[in-house]
Amino acid sequence: MSVKQAVFAERQLVDYLRIYLEQEIQRLDDIKRFFSRVTSLHSGIYNEPSATIANPIVAFKLVKRLTSEWMNVVNSNEAEENINALREGYRRMEGSLPTLEDLQGAAQGLMRLQDVYHLRVEGLVRGHFQRITDGNAFDIYKPPVSDTLSGDDCFLVGKVAYDLEDYYHSVQWFEEAVHLFRGREWSPEDEGTLEDALDHLAFSHFKTGNISYALSLSQELLLHDPMNSRVHFNVEKYEKLLDESPPATNQSLDLRRPDSTYLRTRNVYEKLCQTKGSQPKHFENPRLFCDYFTNGNPGLLLQPIKRELISLQPYVVLFHSFVTRAEAKSIREYAVPGLRRSVVASGVNQATAEYRISKSAWLKESAVVGKMDRRISMVTGLNVQPPYAEYLQVVNYGIGGHYEPHFDHATSDSSPLYRLKTGNRVATFMIYLSSVEAGGFTAFIYANFSVPVVENGALFWWNLHRNGQGNVDTLHAGCPVIVGDKWVANKWVHEYGQEFQRRCSLNPEE
Repeated sequence: MSVKQAVFAERQLVDYLRIYLEQEIQRLDDIKRFFSRVTSLHSGIYNEPSATIANPIVAFKLVKRLTSEWMNVVNSNEAEENINALREGYRRMEGSLPTLEDLQGAAQGLMRLQDVYHLRVEGLVRGHFQRITDGNAFDIYKPPVSDTLSGDDCFLVGKVAYDLEDYYHSVQWFEEAVHLFRGREWSPEDEGTLEDALDHLAFSHFKTGNISYALSLSQELLLHDPMNSRVHFNVEKYEKLLDESPPATNQSLDLRRPDSTYLRTRNVYEKLCQTKGSQPKHFENPRLFCDYFTNGNPGLLLQPIKRELISLQPYVVLFHSFVTRAEAKSIREYAVPGLRRSVVASGVNQATAEYRISKSAWLKESAVVGKMDRRISMVTGLNVQPPYAEYLQVVNYGIGGHYEPHFDHATSDSSPLYRLKTGNRVATFMIYLSSVEAGGFTAFIYANFSVPVVENGALFWWNLHRNGQGNVDTLHAGCPVIVGDKWVANKWVHEYGQEFQRRCSLNPEE
């Protein structure tokens, strides 16, 4: 679910909680009034028992209170009715609340931002997006609205990494959790405790080879939980391991990031997400230019489109103001009901993958989609009607949403892309339907440049050479969004139907 939907859902829950609190305050006020009335009687007329016994009215009220009023107060169902009403409100909202998968995805999104942008965990905990450069921390982005993370927040992020056996991240996040849990009382809304964080941190350090620190943390844990037999066993095991192989005094244990599917290009990818790479400026290469473009199409004569040639190899063009804000909003709203977790080609099938985190929907027929298709055809000259092109795909990138280095065209004959029987994806047309505050670049890995999100703009490139072979320089990635809500629409054009729009060259190598 989107962050906006989550905000709306919590707003509803806040209303239910407010009603519950008002009812509970009223109930407790009623009990306080009863308490004040009874205590005033005992500090007043009941100080003279003989007078109380002698007065039949006073005696009647005492007996009535003990047989009726006290019973009504003690056996009142009002508290249970109030909490049941709150629980019922929560149950009604449950279907529109984030799932455990959403929570885990959000935690992994934070860790992804930490890795790709080299962010300090200590900074993220304070709500800052900071990177260490030359020994100094500096903000790569200062959001206008931010929040801090609690010990329980850090514990949960660490737990997600821990469950994935990713001890590189679990160590860092559990360290922060322990630091924040120390010296503060446990809150009822917390899932973790100081003891939990110490326990998980000790084992994480053990798994990374830091047995000395694992022993120290386990001994601290026993101060809080001296009867924990499992921790006693771990302490004995750690002591035995240290006796058998004492650590060197100058030994330094560096945490190593886990491997990934794009390990070979990871450094370049992350550098391009942080900077624009070696993208040449127009004044440095006269073959790069900006102009008002008509493509010889009568529909663009009165209102040419702003074209910026960004790269020659691969050929990449940015069309500015390709859609209006109203059109972009209309496409986003049309796509929302159909958004599902994005999939990638996996052999002859399609499947979700950790290297592509987003939600997408395919839009078939609507007035605004038809308008987009006609406009794409005007600026590219290509036939974009199915089956010669795929339906418009709208993608929304959530917290840390990204798409690691990949090709848009098929690199295997068994790819599901060939099911259309119209050849490979010859070209990509990607429309930016929103702006982002930070991150979200489109990085071309081997070409060594990246393009920032340009709201309402559109990026176009050829995936195949004229001879039909894939262009390896189109290996590209969608960098994680640091702050913002990134929406794009993809139009993938296939080879068949474009024979006269993009002719073969006389040079078979081209």
